[in-house]
Amino acid sequence: MSFQEALTLASAPRLSVVIPMFNEVESAVPMLDSVQSALTSCGMPWELIVVDDGSTDGTAKILRAHAAKLGPHIRIIALRRNFRQTAAMQAGIDYARGDVIATLDGDLQNDPADIPRLAQRLWAEDLDLVAGWRVQRQDGWLLRKLPSFLANRLIARVTGLKFQDLGCSLKVFRAPVLKEIRLYGEMHRFIPAWLSTVTSPDRMAEEPVKHQARQFGQSKYGLSRTLRVLTDLLAIHFFLRFGSRPGHFFGGIGLLLGAMGSLVLAYLLALKFNGESVGGRPLLWMGFFCVIAGLQFLTTGVLAEILARIYFDGNHARAYHVLPHALVLSPDEAWHG
Repeated sequence: MSFQEALTLASAPRLSVVIPMFNEVESAVPMLDSVQSALTSCGMPWELIVVDDGSTDGTAKILRAHAAKLGPHIRIIALRRNFRQTAAMQAGIDYARGDVIATLDGDLQNDPADIPRLAQRLWAEDLDLVAGWRVQRQDGWLLRKLPSFLANRLIARVTGLKFQDLGCSLKVFRAPVLKEIRLYGEMHRFIPAWLSTVTSPDRMAEEPVKHQARQFGQSKYGLSRTLRVLTDLLAIHFFLRFGSRPGHFFGGIGLLLGAMGSLVLAYLLALKFNGESVGGRPLLWMGFFCVIAGLQFLTTGVLAEILARIYFDGNHARAYHVLPHALVLSPDEAWHG
């Protein structure tokens, strides 16, 4: 290596690639080989972190065996059980040591050869996120493309982010910004939305990437994820608008219910003063429960949401648990290049 090449490599950002995998035994070896081939000459020191999300088909064993052949820059993190994709992705992000973090699925539908291009754009244009856009998506129209199209439009409408393909797992992030947020539940679909709470949408971009049909196994997604997307979308909408002021959301509902109940009870009180009997009226119960519900929204709801947020943002809170054989390396160990 010449002095100029060494100087260029020393000044290049370090790249961590994070891949969560669950029951992808047939894709394990081809995935490692494809990343190795795509990044060997990328011009950046890099590492690959594969998180086995509690696979039951021997995926972790195959990954460890093949990683040992390729080198210490490939690290396998095995979770104790299946914690789902978001927790597995968060585990990989926690173990990543690079200045730039790239994420992609382990089903070989994303092409690792696109990673250097996205990483170089992120670094050259001083961005915090460059997301992949599957322009020619190789999936079924009814079960995959149509729900994804509708979800992308709905998410863009709610969050205000102008992305064409939020469902693409191939994304490249500036590591310090990504590590400002914590992922849990099913929030891996909404990482750009979560990032918008700590950085400007102007520092995010979208880049066309290649996409190919699944070669092995079966997709882990179906129409059932639509309900989860809608539920998570309500949560992200709440945190984007009321994350720093949850009392405005719950307080508004509580005040409305309390006002309705108070008006009903005041009306019944006036009737009582006129000598009418109000004890057996259903309206009395409605007014009473509206007041109680209003108080509950003002207290229990706010406290519950704040405590949940504190729990997941706490330094000791984790949405996953790792098997003890996971290696802990120093910042300068086991980089390819």
